Amino acid sequence: MIIKSAEYLISNVDWQKCPTPNLPEYAFIGRSNVGKSSLINMLANNEKLAKTSGTPGKTQLINHFLINGAWYLVDLPGYGFAKVSQSQRRSWEQMIENYLRKRENLVNIFVLIDSRHTPQKLDIEFINQLGEWQIPFALVFTKADKSTQAETSRNIKAFLNKLRESWEFLPAHFVTSTIKKMGRDAILSFIDENNMQFRAIAEK
Repeated sequence: MIIKSAEYLISNVDWQKCPTPNLPEYAFIGRSNVGKSSLINMLANNEKLAKTSGTPGKTQLINHFLINGAWYLVDLPGYGFAKVSQSQRRSWEQMIENYLRKRENLVNIFVLIDSRHTPQKLDIEFINQLGEWQIPFALVFTKADKSTQAETSRNIKAFLNKLRESWEFLPAHFVTSTIKKMGRDAILSFIDENNMQFRAIAEK
């Protein structure tokens, strides 16, 4: 897939105010500081599309971007250690849950995992929650350039083995580096394939 255009559309706290659900939609989420904005900008080939920040928890809304005029890319608030009040955190969690469970054109959610770390309880819990909600997802291991190849591979294998404890089948997964643009083509091909399926179903 060649990205010809990527434009910011709208930000919301209410899933019901998101754009008309007539196009396939892909959401990105992960723990704070996992490199989500950088990954989105790499995929869109636009360094200024999603706002990057050294401050965890900067994304606080459901942010929609239109790619090639054909599909939506959604930047969701991170989960985890953002320094916000308990009430604010609960509000974010409810907003994300409503969006994930009710957004009818959501094709897939990409869950970002920091490849520098051993399996984190918070990531596993979130993935298991997606399973309970029956929401399709894929894993994106980020920052593969920040560690040795052996360490990255070891952490990814450990994470997948941890998932095997409660999952019979593992989801698709991608290994990425925004510095090296690693994983970009594979993720865009995955989206392209899903877009074709979405259109085929819509045309029936």
